Amino acid sequence: MSNGGFAVVEMFTSQGCNSCPPAEEVLSEIDRDARERGQPVYALGFHVDYWDHLGWADPYGAPAHTQRQEAYARAFGTRGLYTPQMVVNGTVEFVGSDHRQASSAIQSALAEAPATSLALSVEDVAEDTRGGRRVVVGYQAERPPERAVLNVAVVERGLENDVPRGENAGRRLRQDGVVRAFTSAKLDPGRGRVDIAVPPDLDPRHASVVGYVQNDGDKAIVGAAAVDVSAERGT
Repeated sequence: MSNGGFAVVEMFTSQGCNSCPPAEEVLSEIDRDARERGQPVYALGFHVDYWDHLGWADPYGAPAHTQRQEAYARAFGTRGLYTPQMVVNGTVEFVGSDHRQASSAIQSALAEAPATSLALSVEDVAEDTRGGRRVVVGYQAERPPERAVLNVAVVERGLENDVPRGENAGRRLRQDGVVRAFTSAKLDPGRGRVDIAVPPDLDPRHASVVGYVQNDGDKAIVGAAAVDVSAERGT
């Protein structure tokens, strides 16, 4: 039973890992169900770069995503990194293809009232001077904890590509919730803005901004919201 809660579902994955496609299907199902039901469940696929040495460099992989997973490993007190790893609300981690555990963690998260209220708006999408694109996100936060950060991710749905090399050679992969841009900023109580650079090939029609407030210490996520990039400006 929902108590006004939310679930931020972060998955660390790679196109170079042959155990990741089943987890990608789980993440896609989570994203699809949440959008159909209007639930505050936010799916984010962080593609890491440490599988790239097997012959296929994940086009969505980034060292910053690996560093984020390393920060979780330190917070959890675990050794080593693995994919696919799913983390719900910054506090629960498990193998990303475990659909049953994912459902249980999400339902538990939805039943817990958020400590921080967060609202987002897309104020502008504009070309920058280097030929890229920038999204300006406005936010309003109430009751944020001390030492909290605001994470802002731009995620894209419905991405497909062929993988010619590596463990998934010969497969065509389809992914949802792919993190195309990510930044963390100091959270100011009240209103604020975050300016985030996004790839020039981002399709705004299939992209959303996910914002979530996270404790800097134990990594618990205490508030979250999302808005489609194509949403009407200023609303």
